[in-house]
Amino acid sequence: MHTETHRIDGHTVHAHVVEVPLDHASPDHASPDHTGPGDARLEVFAREYVRDGGEDRPRLVFLQGGPGHRSPRPDLVGGWLDRALQDYRVVLLDQRGTGLSSPANLQTLAGLTPQEQAEHLRHFRADGIVADAEVLRAALGGEQWSLLGQSFGGFVATCYLSRAAAGLREVFVTAGLPGLRTTADDVYRATYRQTAQRNEEFFARYPGDDAVARAVAAHLDGEVERLPTGERLSSRRFRQLGTHLGATSRFDALHLLLEQPFTTVRGTRRLREEFLLDVAPVLSFAGAPLYAVLHEAIYAQGAATNWSAHRVRAEFAEFALDAPGEFRFTGEHVYPWQFDEDPALVPLREAAGLLAARSDWPDLYDPEVLAHNEVPVAAAVYPDDLFVPYEFSRATARAVRGARTLVTNEYHHDGLRVDGYALLDRLIALRRR
Repeated sequence: MHTETHRIDGHTVHAHVVEVPLDHASPDHASPDHTGPGDARLEVFAREYVRDGGEDRPRLVFLQGGPGHRSPRPDLVGGWLDRALQDYRVVLLDQRGTGLSSPANLQTLAGLTPQEQAEHLRHFRADGIVADAEVLRAALGGEQWSLLGQSFGGFVATCYLSRAAAGLREVFVTAGLPGLRTTADDVYRATYRQTAQRNEEFFARYPGDDAVARAVAAHLDGEVERLPTGERLSSRRFRQLGTHLGATSRFDALHLLLEQPFTTVRGTRRLREEFLLDVAPVLSFAGAPLYAVLHEAIYAQGAATNWSAHRVRAEFAEFALDAPGEFRFTGEHVYPWQFDEDPALVPLREAAGLLAARSDWPDLYDPEVLAHNEVPVAAAVYPDDLFVPYEFSRATARAVRGARTLVTNEYHHDGLRVDGYALLDRLIALRRR
């Protein structure tokens, strides 16, 4: 293991790097030239914060939401991190393929065949992340540590409880208890229902935005408008701004995006340049292509997903592009046509299709192990969560022995972001009570 250290704002910060196998089940398998994706080894990076006077505190590992997003890079110590550092040394783990861990992106995957890309990326699910964390834990001395998992990070934490509970002293989860045996189809049926409800809430708050959204969609069906990244913006891609509806911090921001989308240029109606600049980063996967490629794979256990979100959408007439009645935004759904429209995803089109067709995914969670769990678990569960269905989270909380839940509709999915200090403080108190 390699470690570097610096100081910031009353804290010592250690940067750790460990080497791990690409495939923990076959650690000696390597590519012919032992370089790049396909090689047997990866590097995993983690940044550890230690508050002055807290050198003897136990470690808490933060598992980021995703998949495919790097751990936070806080420029100031505040929010949930500030609360955590009162009781822990905090380890911000860059999950494999993200941040300063060995990247899995368009640059590193270029030159591989689609089959090789898919074979490489199948190792970037929760089970691989758990195994990486265990390597890091051993390198740091092997003491048990705590977990804080947000969203997909909670999926990883649940997998950790199933596979390596001996390494854990306690687990905190926010908006991230997965269904233990739910399929991708189950998840997307639930999220489409919740997304329809959230659309109704949004247009009830901003009734004028229905006509605006309809006008933008109709305009995009008849005129060519290009995003700053060069590709044409389609009406179906415009509908994906509905991801904003899943966050307390962005619900009203969607209204602000729609407040004045049009302008007139020499007598021709066009979308404003400012509007296109604002929606581009929301709609592009350039910053996290793994999120799109692996989004359905994180739900796969023993069966293929076969583009579940795309198939299940057909069961909900209100989400049809030509549906009569009110306009509907979509939510956290990834569709095969995005791999034709988003330049960041085009090079991974065939690999994504191969992953969607793959049926030999191993189980991520072990209900029998979880039924006999001895690790304290405290989880925040939100009835209005757009991304992690409430009914599955509640069932899992009942299935994990000893799990305690904080059920609240104070937040949508981003409670840890908008009220992190108070939320983590409540979970710590719940765990200790």
